[in-house]
Amino acid sequence: MDKKDFLPINKEDMERRGWNQLDFIIVSGDAYVDHPSFGTAIISRLLEDIGFKVGIIPQPDWTNLNDIKKLGRPKYAFLVTAGNLDSMVNHYTVSKRLREKDLYSPGGKMGLRPDRATIVYCNLIRRAYKKMPIIIGGIEASLRRFAHYDYWSDKVRRSILVDSTADLLVYGMGESQIIEIAMNLKSGLDIKYIRHIPGTCYIVEDLENIYDYKEIPSFEEIEKDKIKYAQAFKIQYEEQDPITGKVLVQRHKDKYLVQNPPAMPLSREEFDRVYSLPYVRDYHPVYKKYGGVPAVEEVKYSIISERGCFGNCSFCSLAFHQGRIVTSRSHQSIIEEAKKIIKDKDFKGYIHDVGGPTANFRKAACEKQLKKGVCKNKQCLFPEPCTNLQVDHKDLIELLRKLRNLPNVKKVFIRSGLRYDYILADKDDEFLRELCKYHVSGQLKVAPEHVSKEVLKLMGKPEKKVYDKFVKKFYKINKEIGKKQYIVPYLMSSHPGSTIKSAIELAEYLRDIDYYPKQVQDFYPTPGTLSTCMYYTELDPRTMKPVYVAKSRMEKAMQRALLQYKNPKNYDLVKKALILAKREDLIGYSPKCLIKPPIEKSFNNKRYRKNKKVQLGKKRKSRRTW
Repeated sequence: MDKKDFLPINKEDMERRGWNQLDFIIVSGDAYVDHPSFGTAIISRLLEDIGFKVGIIPQPDWTNLNDIKKLGRPKYAFLVTAGNLDSMVNHYTVSKRLREKDLYSPGGKMGLRPDRATIVYCNLIRRAYKKMPIIIGGIEASLRRFAHYDYWSDKVRRSILVDSTADLLVYGMGESQIIEIAMNLKSGLDIKYIRHIPGTCYIVEDLENIYDYKEIPSFEEIEKDKIKYAQAFKIQYEEQDPITGKVLVQRHKDKYLVQNPPAMPLSREEFDRVYSLPYVRDYHPVYKKYGGVPAVEEVKYSIISERGCFGNCSFCSLAFHQGRIVTSRSHQSIIEEAKKIIKDKDFKGYIHDVGGPTANFRKAACEKQLKKGVCKNKQCLFPEPCTNLQVDHKDLIELLRKLRNLPNVKKVFIRSGLRYDYILADKDDEFLRELCKYHVSGQLKVAPEHVSKEVLKLMGKPEKKVYDKFVKKFYKINKEIGKKQYIVPYLMSSHPGSTIKSAIELAEYLRDIDYYPKQVQDFYPTPGTLSTCMYYTELDPRTMKPVYVAKSRMEKAMQRALLQYKNPKNYDLVKKALILAKREDLIGYSPKCLIKPPIEKSFNNKRYRKNKKVQLGKKRKSRRTW
């Protein structure tokens, strides 16, 4: 690993390249990893590819003004990102407890980035270089571009563009936007006039020069009125299409946030180009003494093959970030990346993943999407697959065959999400058969999330019978090919719409299929999702109908405990939930019961006396041993 192959992170690196000043400086909340799974690596390599001098300040000390100055003043602009995750999600669990590790920091160390990193970094730059153009991007900026509900402060916050005082916000994946912005700045155009680029947001004093726009309820309105919040979100949700989307405007006091329509997804040629750039594919050597950057291990031998997702689950932010139009890389591009992976000295023959948001989507849902845009009030897979949906796994089958036939490749796994309803919609079982035979390692992880009809409807997920049908087919095929492999379902508790009754229904289902989940995801209200809007407003913004939301810690704990009802630590919570729901029929010794009755502490109770006798005997024995 040669240090000169990385982009500069200090003055010594700049001198080694013979650079006196950088054109752009990227400030990132993540450690510097030059791998195409990291946004900072992609944007920096793209700018380098078109002739710009780019440096990176990874995880600057936000308490030290000089740290933001260590690469000097850039010629054109600072580019700021919180990193691959929203900084609040990165720091806190759903229970708002501080996480133990930051996988995007050297050695997994916590505390190397601030809360609300994008805002903090921008304010630091403003103190150091008052009039320097600042452009923000990445997932944190993208999903917080409008006024939004913030789970951690439990209030509505202004657009991150307002709070950061940045000049421009890039939302979505950002490659085409950043290239156009860079070329405009190079040509001498002042950043305050760069207001025409799709996939960007900016602030104006008035709407005099804004045309053909939709104005959504203001920050002041949605801060006070949850109905207005839901109305604003519905418009945002419907206008996130690069073909049909309109300019959106939202007033913040005496200023206006303006969002241009989304950028078009990259063409296959553009997508291939992004992944052909000269990435080192590893963390910067300065992190070696800390044991490296843990997040690299998850992606080092994985390949991103597509972007976008027409699955459109309510709790997922992808529709708001990458969009619903799926685009994919060519076979040649993916195979070239696989050959680079194979050459790595630590490669053991296993490609860990080939996929993206949904691994078995390789093209747009239908031809119409590419010409007229996605449907505003209709989904591709929910409640049932659309009649116009193009269901075809042939291209993916061919790609996987090519990859597993490469020299020194023992196995190619698929660990990205798979839409089982899309697999079932395929009239041919060839993909599922090959998946079971070649691309699963004992366990296949899929995400039914729940079984309650009401909850699944709000999630945008298929009904339980669809999941059951997939499970049956999966085991049938494995039996035919002589393999013992299992399905591991991802499940979610406390999603909007889920009551104690819903959680009990899921617990009974787990009892009936004899499955005990080791991990359960409690619903996490992250910015930009339909489910978060429902969580905050207790309304479904699509219909404006009321939605039940579990918000108290106790109820959320009970719903989660029900999914792990066999854990003795959860006994009291499960019992309380069952009594609350008037389901004492599930407390007893019948095979259908979830828990046994509590043992009463009475010497008249034979069971208690027997247990006490055993306990006393153990104590006496231990004393004799002592």
